[in-house]
Parts: sequence; structure tokens; C-alpha cells
Amino acid sequence: MQDEVDRLVEAWNTERPDLDVRPLQVLSRVSRLARHLDRARRAVFLDHDLESWEFDVLTALRRAGAPYQLSPGRLLRATLVTSGTMTNRIDRLAAAGLVERHPDPLDKRGVLVRLTDAGRTRVDAAFADLLGREQAILESLSPDQRDVLAGLLRTLVIPFDKDTERH
Repeated sequence: MQDEVDRLVEAWNTERPDLDVRPLQVLSRVSRLARHLDRARRAVFLDHDLESWEFDVLTALRRAGAPYQLSPGRLLRATLVTSGTMTNRIDRLAAAGLVERHPDPLDKRGVLVRLTDAGRTRVDAAFADLLGREQAILESLSPDQRDVLAGLLRTLVIPFDKDTERH
């Protein structure tokens, strides 16, 4: 059975036989899958009255464990945004009652961002629904195939993650 990428590669092989278009067989599929995943995630977040960026910040806090708090700097590193963007996001989440700012007992000038009970309830429900949706997406793969795919994707992503850590 052919997919859209097979047709795309076939057309490029006809039009530009001088080029090796084999990378498209992998990366075009990854790109198409990313778009499908983004749509599925946005649908789940919409069901829970969340934006993708809100989910990112709330899950970073939730993963931190009780008392579900991080410094703005740690949130920056977890979500890969600028400090100005993070300040705006924290302000908006606080206004929605999903997070609170508290003084950092170890740094008199610092603050900690803490998940509220409402934020925890919302992010827990959204995360459970997201996992259900993602399980359905992976249904066509056996557990062994999922493990192989996860390992191969990890190999591709690690250099990008290392580059991000340096900046």
C-alpha cells in the first residue's frame, strides 16, 4: 500500500533523478506525523480548555512532584521559551487560577511557580486523555515495533537536544 510520501518520492525521482531523495521517505513521514499529532493534541487540549503552551507549563510543574513548583528559570529550560515569554505565560496561568507565585525561601529575590489544585486537576485530566489518544495512534504497531521506533527516533533527536542544551 502506498502513502502520500511514496507518491511524492516517486514524483521527485522522475523529475530529479540526479538527487538522492531517500531522506524524504523518513523525514517527510515524520513531518506529516508531527502535523497529525499536533492536531490530535490540540483537540485534546481544547476539550480541557487549554492551549498547547499552557499544557507544556502545567505538565512541567506536575512532573516536578509535590509541591509541584519550579523557578521561572527551570520552567524556561523545560519549555524552551524566552524569559519574557515565560513571564507572560505565568501571568496568564496565574490569572486563570492554574498557578500561583510564591517567594523562594532559598532566594529572597526569587519566586517559585506552583501548580494550584485547579491546575493539577486540569492537567491530570488532559494528560490522561492525551495518552489515550496517543495510544490509539500507535495501535497499528506491536509493542516491539513501538520500542524499535522509539529507539530510532531517540537516535535522531539526541543531537538536536544536545544542541538546545548548549544554547
